[in-house]
Amino acid sequence: MQRALRNLVVAAAAGLLTHSPAALAQSYPAKPIRIIHGFAPGSAIDVFSRPLAQKLGEVLGQSVVVDARPGATGTIANEFVSKAPPDGYTLLAAPGSAMASTPHVYAIRYKPLEFTPIVQISDFSYVLIVHPSVPFRSARELIALAKAKPGVLTFGSTGVGSGFHLAGELFASMAGIKLLHVPYRGGGTAAVVDVVAGRVDMMWDSLGVVRPYVQAGRLRLIGVTGARRAAALPDAPTLAESGLPGYQITGWHGILGPPGLPREIVTTLNTTIAKILGTSDMRELWSTLAMEIVPNTPEQFAERLRLDYEKYGKLIKSIGLKPQS
Repeated sequence: MQRALRNLVVAAAAGLLTHSPAALAQSYPAKPIRIIHGFAPGSAIDVFSRPLAQKLGEVLGQSVVVDARPGATGTIANEFVSKAPPDGYTLLAAPGSAMASTPHVYAIRYKPLEFTPIVQISDFSYVLIVHPSVPFRSARELIALAKAKPGVLTFGSTGVGSGFHLAGELFASMAGIKLLHVPYRGGGTAAVVDVVAGRVDMMWDSLGVVRPYVQAGRLRLIGVTGARRAAALPDAPTLAESGLPGYQITGWHGILGPPGLPREIVTTLNTTIAKILGTSDMRELWSTLAMEIVPNTPEQFAERLRLDYEKYGKLIKSIGLKPQS
């Protein structure tokens, strides 16, 4: 009887060991992985996620699929992943705005800072682009025209509280002007189309999305939003140097997991994705899209998320944005 009881205890302990985080990490991944994002196919985060998912699948030996769940400027996808089991098989690809700014303007049922940061995969300046018929070619001329015609000039964005929306609001606030915001759903494709068609005057966006239109002469690039000129656009001035000193706002993309993702799985994904981003073909793709590769530690990524969450929260409060339902 005692021997049977002892054998039962040993067996139970072995079972616990087999299902411990370390044991799970050793066998990870044992089935396909989903990368969820909250924007439309063709959006910047979608363009990044798909080649990364393909390479990740090749390295890990499992299928990695991208699942787009657009809506509410990324918050629908965020909520879905926040409720997923913390086992490494459901991940989130997100732009910084979807994690750090839109949660301040939507009624959400999750806590952004409780996600598990895995790795930041890009850092980038936004670009301000306009329809060719718009009569300004610099930030200084834009400000002068907006002051002469307050509330007449329109700018599109990927949605209320998005990074592109806040880029426009920050510009208007610092310049003391009034611009009319026109939000779009899904990832900004519709917004770009309307700027190209001349139905909206301008928008802040990522270069990777609008570059073909700029090269074709269907959009005009006014400048970049970072503190320095972008390596991919050495001739394009910053908006700070072309008329609004001190103006600066940048974005990022990252991979996160649900709250409570085991450290062993985080480490596996962080190191694997960092190696993939270091390959020549991925570096070339990121360069083409005017993005910088900044693979970092989970702790560094968590700190970037925290700082941006606090910064955008203050900006949103200062411009009077109210929570959306």
